Amino acid sequence: MRLTKVTLYSIYLLLFVFLISGTILFNGCTNTTKTTDTFTPTGDTVADGKKLVAMYCTKCHTKVPANALTKDVWQFHTLPGMAHYLKVSVYGTSFYKKPTDTGGISLTNLQIIHDYYQKVAPDSMPVSVPPTPLINDWAGFTLKKPKEANRVSFTTMVAVNQSTHKIYSSDVVTTKLYEWDKDLNVRSVGQLPSPGVDINFIKDEKGVDAARVACVGEFAPMDFPNGKVVSVPLNDKTEITAPKVIASEVYRPVQTVEGDFNKDGQTDLVICAQGNKSGGVYLLSQKSDHSYTQSTIIKKAGSVQARVGDFNNDGWPDLMILFGTGDEGLWLFLNDRKGGFTEKNLLHFPPVYGSTSFQLVDMNHDGKLDLIYTCGYNFHDSRVFKPYHGLYIFINQGDWNFKQSYFYPINGCTKAIATDFDGDGDIDIATTALFADLAHKPNEGFIYFEQDKAMSFKPHAIPVNKYGRWLGIDTISKPNGRPDIVLGNYATGLVVGPNLKPYWNMKLPIIILENHKK
Repeated sequence: MRLTKVTLYSIYLLLFVFLISGTILFNGCTNTTKTTDTFTPTGDTVADGKKLVAMYCTKCHTKVPANALTKDVWQFHTLPGMAHYLKVSVYGTSFYKKPTDTGGISLTNLQIIHDYYQKVAPDSMPVSVPPTPLINDWAGFTLKKPKEANRVSFTTMVAVNQSTHKIYSSDVVTTKLYEWDKDLNVRSVGQLPSPGVDINFIKDEKGVDAARVACVGEFAPMDFPNGKVVSVPLNDKTEITAPKVIASEVYRPVQTVEGDFNKDGQTDLVICAQGNKSGGVYLLSQKSDHSYTQSTIIKKAGSVQARVGDFNNDGWPDLMILFGTGDEGLWLFLNDRKGGFTEKNLLHFPPVYGSTSFQLVDMNHDGKLDLIYTCGYNFHDSRVFKPYHGLYIFINQGDWNFKQSYFYPINGCTKAIATDFDGDGDIDIATTALFADLAHKPNEGFIYFEQDKAMSFKPHAIPVNKYGRWLGIDTISKPNGRPDIVLGNYATGLVVGPNLKPYWNMKLPIIILENHKK
């Protein structure tokens, strides 16, 4: 049998993820713990286990509740994945100490932790019960789709240039930057060095329309510094084969944001280098000759997304950054006006959440920006559906102190966009879920949350699950203020659950949901 490029890529990705699946959950641990045992067991498995977990399992991240994972996941994946950080060696699910394994936890106390999870963790995860059932309708949207491609779609990004209304996308297999016009005719704008996952529409140094694209390097989590940030002209009629490189040798860059952080009149860049175990957030300060000097804001893998804003109202641009692996949470980085930042944690999440996106928007019209947050990256080593994955709303109580006010469970929730879709003056939300329960709840792959009254939502399951698996999402602004929605189809791979024959269209790179709300 002759294997196509797509087939080979899929096999490679699945084999690679299988090989690393025992190590990803604890990537937030950059240093192995130096704690030594000062514990005397009482014989009470639960009491002893709780104490040891508090001693050893919160060194690198927030405590994971025992009921957040099942017995078998704790035994066969999580504890073996954690062993390295406790200075214990592992073979399969057997733990042992090598002569070089000094310090850390004793095998006796590690066995107590194992017994604790086996006693108190559930055999299976509970099924999430949403506060409001999904409404299966089109909710005022209609489908617009392009011609099918001649290959499987692995769309990694969709983005709309709001000044031209042209759509741009990228793909794992071809690694090209594609441009779609209003009739969904497509052309290749440029050949990227690797899949594009984030884009900013800019003017280059000559004032020409261009795209600054974060090219991830390795789409699967690994520490190989072949990611790049490049600039691609958008008005050329021919495909650009060698885009201008802005930054190279980056560990999986997933986003760039910009601002004049030192107030010298030049636009600086911040790169979220997600990496795997290595990575960080980096500041590229632009000089007068348009070259950059790089400095490190934080050396920490797992950054998912950043927002720029003057968050303390001192007239200087700051950063808010979400980290989605290991030590998960939302951090505020305040500009110190000296070329650096001071950091403050706003929210911590357990490392099983898999934080995926956030937005800042005033949900309750009190003049303070609230937090729209999604979690559901579900291809770590704990690959089971989790009832705490989904869409969250946190209300800003003042000074960036957040209080949860809303949660809707969505398996594998990936991204959210919050805006006024129906023109009634309040904020609605649209979500995608790449890691949805495709066998039992395929309609949660895309949900439109219509806010019908203050902080009350009607969740509409728009029936587009048969057209693809949705990773990317963006909106197209319209004169009537009711934007359309663009969805990108990552058609296969990264599936959670039992083997499932695809029932969705594998060859539609994107679709548009045209908004006809009045």
